[in-house]
Amino acid sequence: MKVLLIDDHTLFRLGLKNLLERSGIDVIAAASTGQEGLDTVHDAKPDVILLDMRMPDMDGLEVLKKLRDAGITVPISMLTTSTEEHDLIESLRSGAQGYLLKDMDPEDLVAALHNIMKGETVVAPQLAGTLARALQGKSALPEKKTPLSALTPREREIIEHLAFGQSNKVIARELGITDGTVKLHVKAILRKLEVSSRVEAAVIAVEQGLGRRRSPTS
Repeated sequence: MKVLLIDDHTLFRLGLKNLLERSGIDVIAAASTGQEGLDTVHDAKPDVILLDMRMPDMDGLEVLKKLRDAGITVPISMLTTSTEEHDLIESLRSGAQGYLLKDMDPEDLVAALHNIMKGETVVAPQLAGTLARALQGKSALPEKKTPLSALTPREREIIEHLAFGQSNKVIARELGITDGTVKLHVKAILRKLEVSSRVEAAVIAVEQGLGRRRSPTS
């Protein structure tokens, strides 16, 4: 197994290199920055990449995404001290096959690398509970922001009607509210979306997938 190690701590890199090589794993290259890792990966042709999360030039998540965007398909595992749920979930979402901790026992780390090479996704045992909560929908991660995130439920309802080109009068009739109330909501929508017209708001609504579930009414 050939490993590329990307970590900014010199002593850790050297220590891990010695540890892995004693276990029959070849550390073919060790990069001290994210950019150096990106520059090295094509020539090194590793079987697995071990990637630190916290580095000064760019963090591990950014490096991970750049590697995947560059077409690197080899297994990548984070190797970090971070037990933050956000780091774990975002790493897996971004294409990591492993999330390992630097305080793991050496034999557990070596075993994890072999399992990753077999195609398994491996998460440090200490984080199993964190991952389970996230998979059950109890993650503390914020929802992904969209242009409509700042809108209230009523404003989202109204902007969907705007996507059909409906007038304030029609919207008011369908929602059982007054024309004046609709007008106030539309003004708030335009302000939050930082646009100046109903048409611009409607375009954003359509781009976000609203207005597709039913046919417009007259």
